[in-house]
Amino acid sequence: MLSIFCAPARYVQGRNATASLPEEMKKLGLDGLVLIIAGRNANAGLRSTWQAVFKESSRDYSVIEFGGECTLNEIERCKQEALRSKAKVIVGAGGGKVLDTARAVAADLDLPVVNCPTLASSDAPCSALSVVYTENGEFDRYLFYKRNPDLVLVDTSVIAKAPARLLVAGMGDALATWFEARTVSDARKKNQVGGATTISARALAELCYRTLLEDGPQAIRAVETGSVTPALERLIEANTLLSGLGFESGGLAVAHSVHNGLTAAPETHKYYHGEKVAFGLLTQLVLEGQPSSEIEEVVLFCLEVGLPVTFSAVGLRNLSNDLLNRMAVRSVAPGETAHNEPFEVTAHMVADAMVAADAIGRRMKSQLAGSETPRDTANSVLAGA
Repeated sequence: MLSIFCAPARYVQGRNATASLPEEMKKLGLDGLVLIIAGRNANAGLRSTWQAVFKESSRDYSVIEFGGECTLNEIERCKQEALRSKAKVIVGAGGGKVLDTARAVAADLDLPVVNCPTLASSDAPCSALSVVYTENGEFDRYLFYKRNPDLVLVDTSVIAKAPARLLVAGMGDALATWFEARTVSDARKKNQVGGATTISARALAELCYRTLLEDGPQAIRAVETGSVTPALERLIEANTLLSGLGFESGGLAVAHSVHNGLTAAPETHKYYHGEKVAFGLLTQLVLEGQPSSEIEEVVLFCLEVGLPVTFSAVGLRNLSNDLLNRMAVRSVAPGETAHNEPFEVTAHMVADAMVAADAIGRRMKSQLAGSETPRDTANSVLAGA
């Protein structure tokens, strides 16, 4: 099996980066009319900036507002607009589902794509795949493309103004990157582009985890005040670039398949991708039999930044055995990333691990209740575990 590493052609990040969008596209030879597929908030917040910078660069563009869910129908709707406008470049601006849709449209039309995330809520921007959902919000399928985005442009001044919960959701997605990449690499399974994991991908995935632990809490404080700080810059890079490279070239395992299983429960649909992935990661660590010290380090971080570690934290307050089994069966469906573990994974194993993960999360949450600084009480919690 050949080792494969993939990445966007160019990654640009910084304060007020949107002002450089036409210039950065020009550097890469991305010419012609631009169709921007924009989330509602992105369209409202960046409309005047786009008007100014595209006018200054004498570049024609048009905007279509995203419908709210990355479905096959939404992809087709945006594709028809791209054909009607004779677009030569597709730009996605918004959250992960907007960017997934933009990549799908560009791939179908064999056009270059630029991703401009306005949130650091997932590791979607750098990837060569899209996660597609059904009309009622359940996971449908992955779509894989022959190349990664031509440009990823991240305006940290925009992300700093987004709700803190969205940044935290991105941390949940990024949190799983190292552990899933480690599993896939150690099991000698294929990464998301069908090759073996490179040492570069593994190193980037581990750096992603370390950056989250070091900068996560401080980055939240920055977003709460709308400030761009060095910690926030590093955290955004971890959520977006390090996690994006780490998951795609490193691989996915149980954490993301449990996320997909959770979408079988309508109660979880109001929770973000990364929030469900965080609980999926806790399930993965339990299922793999990882050391208590590692599991507790992850749970402690989740509690400190506000990520879910229990069923109730993702909307499952009265979980029946039937729903638990349905979610577990969905988690191990054919082609799911749960099968990247070094051993056979069954629905019964996933169900048991989810229940045990919930118990660990509830115990640690109870022990840390009332503490303003969970990390400071870590030693006493672990000693009593």
